[in-house]
Amino acid sequence: MKLKIVRYFGVVLLLFCIFSLNAQDPTRFKNEIKELVQKEPQFDSGKRFVLFTGSSSVRMWKDVADYFPEYNVINNGFGGSHFSDLIYFYDELIPKYEPDYLFIYEGDNDIASNKKPGKILMEAKLLVDRIQQDLPDTKVVLISAKPSVSRWNLHKNYQKLNKKLERLAKKTNNLKFADVWNAMLDENGQVFTDVFLDDNLHMNKKGYDIWGKVIGEFLKE
Repeated sequence: MKLKIVRYFGVVLLLFCIFSLNAQDPTRFKNEIKELVQKEPQFDSGKRFVLFTGSSSVRMWKDVADYFPEYNVINNGFGGSHFSDLIYFYDELIPKYEPDYLFIYEGDNDIASNKKPGKILMEAKLLVDRIQQDLPDTKVVLISAKPSVSRWNLHKNYQKLNKKLERLAKKTNNLKFADVWNAMLDENGQVFTDVFLDDNLHMNKKGYDIWGKVIGEFLKE
C-alpha cells in the first residue's frame, strides 16, 4: 500500500512539473475528446482489440480499420496533440478500452514546438509507466516520429527523439518501437514527396500504406 501511495504522489508531482512548464493548454482538446468518448462503435466479440491514439497523423487515418480487418480497431487520435496532452486525457482515451495492442503516435508536434527530445522522452516514459501499471497485458508500440517535407528542417531533432524512443522500447518489457521514419525515406535518405497532402505534412493513402505495412508486422507477433 505504501508503495502505491508513493507511486501516486510521484506521478502527481511529475504531472505538475510537466504541465507547469508547458505553455500549451491541454483543455483546448476538450470538445474533440468528448466526441471520441461518445463514439459507440460496433465490434465483433471474437476479435482482439487494437487502439490507435496520438496526434493528427492518427486522427486523419480514417480507414485504419480497413488495414487490419482481423481486429476490432479504435481510432482515438486527436489533432495537434503532444505527449503531455495524451497524458492529460489518458483516462478518457486508453485504459477503459483494455486493448490487446496499443499504438501511440506523439512527438511530431512536440519537436515542431521546440521541445527538447529529452523532455519528450520523460513524458513518454511517464505515459508508458501508467499504461503498464493499468494494462500490464497490453502490448504497447510507440510509432516513431515521421519525416515530412514541411518539417524536414527539423529532421535532426526528430532523429534524436526517435533514437531515444527506440532505446526506451529496447529496455522496457512489453514495449516496441515502430520505425516509420526510415520506411518513408528514399535510397538517398530523403523523404518521399508523393506521400503527403498539399500541406506536405499530413499523409495521403501512399503514406498510410507505408504505415500499414510497418504496423502490420507488430500485429503478427
